[in-house]
Amino acid sequence: MEKYLECGEILRIHGLNGGLVVKHYCDSFEVFSSLKKVFLKQGNEYIKKKIEKISAYKGGALILLDGINDADKAMKLRGKLLYAERDDIALEDGDFFIADLIGLEVFDIDTNERYGVLKDVINCGAQDLYVVAREEKPDALIPVINEFVKEISLEKGIFVKPIEGMF
Repeated sequence: MEKYLECGEILRIHGLNGGLVVKHYCDSFEVFSSLKKVFLKQGNEYIKKKIEKISAYKGGALILLDGINDADKAMKLRGKLLYAERDDIALEDGDFFIADLIGLEVFDIDTNERYGVLKDVINCGAQDLYVVAREEKPDALIPVINEFVKEISLEKGIFVKPIEGMF
């Protein structure tokens, strides 16, 4: 399991004091705003940056990072990904990091038929969609709701109860 997880992307600067507009990848702004530090990746190295200020901004976040105190420094970060340490984000029982789910095999809960491998997770607002890569067939989409996703195990895979036509 990866130590550092993508938690956001710097979209643009805000103002002249180094403010950054961030699209966060967390389940909510509350989860993202609980972070005290983030990391910027340079090559294979992760550089720690303390979050000095954070506020909600147009569905994302507006942040100030330690050492980024003018527009020139902030502009150099545009388009960069932000990372969080896995241990800095609390998970509720039954929740998983998307990074840990990618690559898990997807099975029918009743027949144990293997449908494919989880390739991606798309956030659609109301619920996420699992993108299942299938051999020699188009990808399948599964809404992540209890009616369809019955069990998730990092060791065994994802077990679903599809409706007719889903696969």
